[in-house]
Amino acid sequence: MHIHPLITDSKSLAELCERLARSPFVAVDTEFMRENTYWPDLCLFQIGNREEAAAIDPKAEGLDLTPLLDLLVDNEDVLKVFHAGGQDIEIIYNLTGRTPHPLFDTQIAAMALGLGEQVGYSNLVESLLGKSLDKGARFTDWARRPLDARQIDYAIGDVTNLAELFPRMLEKLKRTGRGVWLDEEMERIADPSNYVTEPEDAWKRVRVPSRKPEVLGRLKALAAWREREAKGKNLPRGRIMKDETLADIAAHPPSSQEGLARVRGLSPGWKTNDIGARLMEALAGARPMPSDEMPAKEDKPGLGKEGALVADLLKLLLKIRSRESNVAPRLIARSDELELLAAGRRKGLQILEGWRFEQFGRDALDLVEGRLAFAIRNGKLVMTRTETEL
Repeated sequence: MHIHPLITDSKSLAELCERLARSPFVAVDTEFMRENTYWPDLCLFQIGNREEAAAIDPKAEGLDLTPLLDLLVDNEDVLKVFHAGGQDIEIIYNLTGRTPHPLFDTQIAAMALGLGEQVGYSNLVESLLGKSLDKGARFTDWARRPLDARQIDYAIGDVTNLAELFPRMLEKLKRTGRGVWLDEEMERIADPSNYVTEPEDAWKRVRVPSRKPEVLGRLKALAAWREREAKGKNLPRGRIMKDETLADIAAHPPSSQEGLARVRGLSPGWKTNDIGARLMEALAGARPMPSDEMPAKEDKPGLGKEGALVADLLKLLLKIRSRESNVAPRLIARSDELELLAAGRRKGLQILEGWRFEQFGRDALDLVEGRLAFAIRNGKLVMTRTETEL
């Protein structure tokens, strides 16, 4: 494989992207800093295939990233391969307003191959390629210039290994017939709505015990205010105000700005500064949350103690079936779906559709409806048809 020097000029980048555009797939990774900013600070782009790989410096003066971004979001003929690519995809979305497509995430594929849930990149490389990675450069300052050789080698290694991993994983998926299982998951992470941050929806990320419309209305107004402040100042949300402080003010709003000085988590300066004044304006404009916006109560009708036991049995069945098929349980079913099935829900559940139904849902349905039972045979837990069913 040919490893290019760090790309800092538009001509070299355009030529690289022209060659990669003829490849069936490209491996993609980024390095960024986010500890002190709202928006991720993109510091390095890595891309490659089986023949060549390069690191690209997005901070290089005059560098035009257009050919790279076009390859990622416009070229439907090239598959884009990531590992745990959520934040990489978010960066691309922030730059273009679109997401890479089609894409393949090796962390999700690892679940279908029995390699564990949320398997780390280094563990995956070690498991499939037998390589031990140098993790020393992982937590370096990627924004510092110039980057040293060790940083660049580490960064490019991520895509060279990914380009080697992907064909092996694809072959395993073809042999097991599980590639189709992943189509829905890959489309889900490619959905642009995952990466949109609308201030009016920011309240949904904050936990608050109250379900009073007045409290939730204030929470919505405050969370939207904090989101705009964080974006405008390019600071992490928590640097503006912690979630627990936000929830506390929503539940117990001060009657005046002076009262902010008594709120735990805020400095005395809030009683007179401009940001405190803007917070109070947001509170003053808050309205009780309309009924059609109220969060739904936990949709577990009639679960009760008996239903909870049935849900536990479903989780045991999931553990057995996932072990038998060597698939991560999380890929097959979520706990909330098992609880809904135990509570009587039959519509709108992924486990009752497609491959999930064949692998698990049919037996799960038989279990809750009395056609299947657990039994012990020769010291082993097995599933058996009930006498009524027989």
